[in-house]
Amino acid sequence: MAFFHVALVSLAATVTVLTAAVAPAQPVISTVDVTRFYALYASTGGHPTAEELQRDYIDVGSGGLHRLATERRVTGASIAANLAKHPEEYMNAKRCMVVLPNVRMRLLTVFQTYVTLYPQAQFPPITIAVSRGKPAGIADESGVIIGLEALCGVQWMNPNMEERFVHIITHEYTHVQQALANPTFYNEANPTLLDRSLAEGAAEFMAELASGESGELAYGDFASRTRGHELAIDKAFVADENSTDLSNWIDNSTVTTCGDLGYWVGYRIVKSYYEHAANKRQAVSDIIQMNDPKAFLAASGWYPGIDIAIVRIE
Repeated sequence: MAFFHVALVSLAATVTVLTAAVAPAQPVISTVDVTRFYALYASTGGHPTAEELQRDYIDVGSGGLHRLATERRVTGASIAANLAKHPEEYMNAKRCMVVLPNVRMRLLTVFQTYVTLYPQAQFPPITIAVSRGKPAGIADESGVIIGLEALCGVQWMNPNMEERFVHIITHEYTHVQQALANPTFYNEANPTLLDRSLAEGAAEFMAELASGESGELAYGDFASRTRGHELAIDKAFVADENSTDLSNWIDNSTVTTCGDLGYWVGYRIVKSYYEHAANKRQAVSDIIQMNDPKAFLAASGWYPGIDIAIVRIE
């Protein structure tokens, strides 16, 4: 978590020609932690203890799972607490296990396309694991980690789980490229609304361009909230763009409710930049390597109320 987009058509011939000249990108995509979790889940009748989860799942888990545990306070106790509170999350996530083999195969094709669009791309490992109900995904220069039950459980995203996982992982992989290209900007402790919205908008746009999957902005209630209100939303964004209080714009979605209008505005700015650029290949590099959000905004051709369509694919 792509939108219909004329740039996909205009780049198609270029991508076809370049694919043969670029070495296939084949990152490690690990699902061993998911397999281990559900083996323990089954052997305990769906009620593993905190001690069992720590000893038999986390402690013997992959490097990616250990990184998730360290960065997001995932422990046997925290998983057990969430499992007791929301057992349906872990039961329902089994449906997402089924799509993982196809997700893996499709991602290898997506990443071949990605490297034609952005030849500097690097492909550290992807870990799919089971967590404490969040996060759905995190990324830095060392790779991507997806929380199976968290991503599977979101009710407003693309209902096609295979497409959802392909798109979201591609989105997170753009964050990997951002972290590698400009770690100071990507890891900024107190980003402004403009900073964070452009980082997320770039990831959403690149996921669309590379995966060909319907982006998450095409789902939820983005269309109903924004249609006819573009000018007012954009003006409110401009008024807040220098603020480090992101609570009205970013990270305010829940499992059942879609928020994150900052993603929506950021995507529109990034897409405007791409559509106005004469050199699309350079535009992709500019988008991923962006380190001056104010300059990028000024060069984007975006203005409040601009007609930048986000079309839901039915």
